[in-house]
Amino acid sequence: MASKSIYNLIEGELAALEEKSLLRGIPDVENGAAKELLFSGRLLLNLASNDYLGLASDDGMKQAAIEAVKRYGCGAAASRLVTGNFSLYDQLEKSVAEFKGQDDAMLFSSGYAANLAIMDSFAGRHSIVFSDKLNHASILDGIKMSGARHIRYRHNDVSLLKARMEAFKDAASKILVTDTIFSMDGDLAHIEEIADLCDFYDVMLVVDEAHAEGVFGRGRGLSYERKVAQRVDLHMGAFSKSFGSLGGVVSGNRELISYLRNKGRSFVFTTALPPAVIGANLAALELVKNNHVQGEKLLELSAELKEFLVAADFDCADSQSQILPVIVGENDAALSAQRFLMNEGLYVAAIRPPTVPHGTARLRLSLRADFTKYDMDKIKKGFMNLKRELSQ
Repeated sequence: MASKSIYNLIEGELAALEEKSLLRGIPDVENGAAKELLFSGRLLLNLASNDYLGLASDDGMKQAAIEAVKRYGCGAAASRLVTGNFSLYDQLEKSVAEFKGQDDAMLFSSGYAANLAIMDSFAGRHSIVFSDKLNHASILDGIKMSGARHIRYRHNDVSLLKARMEAFKDAASKILVTDTIFSMDGDLAHIEEIADLCDFYDVMLVVDEAHAEGVFGRGRGLSYERKVAQRVDLHMGAFSKSFGSLGGVVSGNRELISYLRNKGRSFVFTTALPPAVIGANLAALELVKNNHVQGEKLLELSAELKEFLVAADFDCADSQSQILPVIVGENDAALSAQRFLMNEGLYVAAIRPPTVPHGTARLRLSLRADFTKYDMDKIKKGFMNLKRELSQ
């Protein structure tokens, strides 16, 4: 049993979180990936999941998962490097590499594990890692674990990034890692300018396309859309967003992937994903490859809703994607707005620090390609009613 001093410390920390409206708990949600979820018995339109293309409930993916279980069973039972491998896994990695136009690809249990492995493998205490201040937590944690010198730059500030690269131009080991879509703001990295700087200063370029794949670049991501994909050393993606399933994946040059396969601790020492997930991932990849217009439709819906919200004087930051923040400022204001929208039939995530900077608590809207005109009208009506509530 833990010491009394530990319990006292924890109780104090929890009380402080609650006082600041930062205490978190698991929401009473049923079927949280569906377009309409159940929250405490109420059916609400889901604006909080990352199932951007609505594939998590796809019948073809379900059947592919079932067939994989029938053939291979429920678990891999070991890491890939021991016995936890099936031909299905090799097939998926080959298909991802072809889809991304890269030499090779490798699977991870999650996007988080993939980012940890990249930093663990390619960065060390003599490395310099440049990182946007709004990069995903998995990137920051990976850099910290690597022991590298972490050089952060203001969000999307390419001029400052250039100055930082100039200051460390003589370093032997240099890596830049960036999200392509920033998950809380919905804006895009200046990936062309970043690629130019990495070329000039001989910096390894790693991109996290988790929120961009399936949506941008015919499903291949923002780097592909902006025609810099072949200048990126490693592409990280996730099957847990647009592909409606689970798992991270890294693609790139054959030698880099081989090195990652040997050095990435979160790969080497982790049991492989279950066959059902791999079967679903293969089916999802085919769906995205053969129906990339869904991503384009999603971006059109997002632009339409952003225009509406901005006209109603909501702050949507610089979102250019399917992720729309509505910044309200204080933590309790975000929670209050979330509760109001539930009464309007909408489930929206309330995002607070430390996920976002202090004073920028927000509602985070994740749009879906399967939203109908009726759904969009319902969202607009709910936010107009929220605006009236806030104006009183």
